[in-house]
Amino acid sequence: MARISIPSRGILVICLCWAAMAAEAAYTKYQDPNQTIKVRIEDLLSRMTLAEKIGQMTQIERTVASGDVIEQYFIGSVLSGAGSVPAENATARTWIDMVNGLQKGAMSTRLGIPIIYGIDAVHGNSNVFNATIFPHNIGLGATRQVYTSNKTFSLHEIHVYIHIDIDPVHDSIDECSNGFLCNRDPDLVKKIGAATALEVRATGIQYTFAPCIAVCRDPRWGRCYESYSEDHTVVQAMTEIISGLQGEIPSNSRKGVPFVGNGTKVVACAKHFVGDGGTIDGIDENNTVISRQELMSIHMPAYLNSIAKGVSTVMISYSSWNGIKMHANQELITGYLKNQLRFRGIDKITTPMHANYTYSVLMGIQAGIDMVMVPFNYTEFIDTLTSLVNQSFIPMSRIDDAVRRILRVKFTAGLFERPYADYSFINELGRQEHRELAREAVRKTLVLLKNGKPNENPLLPLPKKAAKILIAGTHADDLGTTILDGIKKTVDPTTEVVYKENPDPNYAKSVEFSYAIVVVGEPPYAEMFGDSSNLTIPEPGPSIIANVCGYVRCVVVLVTGRPVVIQPYVSMMDALVAAWLPGTEGQGVADVLFGDYGFTGKLSRTWFRTVDQLPMTVGDQNYDPLFPFGFGLTTQPTQ
Repeated sequence: MARISIPSRGILVICLCWAAMAAEAAYTKYQDPNQTIKVRIEDLLSRMTLAEKIGQMTQIERTVASGDVIEQYFIGSVLSGAGSVPAENATARTWIDMVNGLQKGAMSTRLGIPIIYGIDAVHGNSNVFNATIFPHNIGLGATRQVYTSNKTFSLHEIHVYIHIDIDPVHDSIDECSNGFLCNRDPDLVKKIGAATALEVRATGIQYTFAPCIAVCRDPRWGRCYESYSEDHTVVQAMTEIISGLQGEIPSNSRKGVPFVGNGTKVVACAKHFVGDGGTIDGIDENNTVISRQELMSIHMPAYLNSIAKGVSTVMISYSSWNGIKMHANQELITGYLKNQLRFRGIDKITTPMHANYTYSVLMGIQAGIDMVMVPFNYTEFIDTLTSLVNQSFIPMSRIDDAVRRILRVKFTAGLFERPYADYSFINELGRQEHRELAREAVRKTLVLLKNGKPNENPLLPLPKKAAKILIAGTHADDLGTTILDGIKKTVDPTTEVVYKENPDPNYAKSVEFSYAIVVVGEPPYAEMFGDSSNLTIPEPGPSIIANVCGYVRCVVVLVTGRPVVIQPYVSMMDALVAAWLPGTEGQGVADVLFGDYGFTGKLSRTWFRTVDQLPMTVGDQNYDPLFPFGFGLTTQPTQ
């Protein structure tokens, strides 16, 4: 038996002690999933330097991000802005590799705090090639069945009428505001949320800046298409999309605490807090001038629903309320949202204003904003905020509160256990089941506004078998499975389909067509670039309507993000359909035009006669619309 000398035994004891100490040092509570989230947050926060904390509050754009930048500045979040992609027509694998490459930088830091990557997947993961693009929110708001209960409207000039068609057994009827009854069907948007979450996860991304729960009160606003309705009860119902995106919150969950389900779900964001849809003349980022009671009763209710569903983040609006910038409104952000509603997630904003950058950062952080979408000049933001803290303009307690909230969302989303994405979801991108869901959504968003001229039979549904039909218009052949594609697939093989985008009147007059389908609308726009004081359909849209509908029985399909000026043309048309912004699955339009399914959509917005009437919403004293809120003709399937 070998002998061990006394000195050797001393070395052995010392080694064992060092090994035990190293093992104890390696254990950190924040990395232990068996600890409560609160314990993990406090343990990690206690280890963080000011630089690491401010890094967590910083969200930067993909184009300025790299593993080295994230590691050096402890960046907490990265985003893809509109059109910001890793490569043209990038595959899901390419997206995942990019996100994981950036994540490596975060995991290489001293504390290994993962980044959270965000993207604007507001109607599907629309920034990504081959993703399913669902109808925009304004269309989804129309999928609700809305019936008037105590109002009548004179619509003789357009020769239409309202169908009251309630099944008390199968329809879920709830009281809306302003005397309307609403048949709520939240399952559709919930399914869309779940499908969108999968397609976001397919690209390795964990966070979407959706849903927009603005209550658009004036269609001149360029972001009205992002709003489900002018009526807050419709918007409240549509917050069910949060349960699709994040998962169904447990019944025993504490109020205001963010919730994210399993790895198939993503972090959601309710935006833009608050009153962004009520600005003067519908000008983006303008001033909403209303009483507190109006703010709370019109624009705030959907936030209560969102918080009850466990929404993880809230994006603060660029707009003002009675002259006070929302970014600086401490009373509403901290006093009401955080303290009174007990919201425990992240409040975030986009770029601080540069008119006085230091002041903007100071007021925003003091108001209660936790994460700032910088997005490009991150060193300026980091240096400015660091200086404000070091000079005691911003207390460390405010920084700690912000970081606690950020860490809470990251722990809740499982990022510390699963920082890297794998390829297991790549086949979810553009999956056929999701496209079928989008097609169903398109069918349900369509609102039939007119069907037949006086003393004539209704034009819709159209016969599939006809000698020759004309398809015209600027929007018939534009995105994904286009409306033109859908028509060609739907009609009888013997039907000759002629497509001319902008036919002259002589052509429509000289050729014998059984009927025509004219698809026109607004040009593409986003955010403030869509603000419009006239809301007219640009040429050649009106000319196409006149050139075709003046000589051929026609149905006009409007592709718009809001009601537009249409009264001068209605009398020319045999039928009129509001298709909103249908996304990639144009086949859904053809499904209903040709009677495979009936029209069921109802306006979630008032359709005005002239812009001089605006703003005009249901319940106004002098309410005189072309088509009222809740209006929509119905048809029955032909089969």
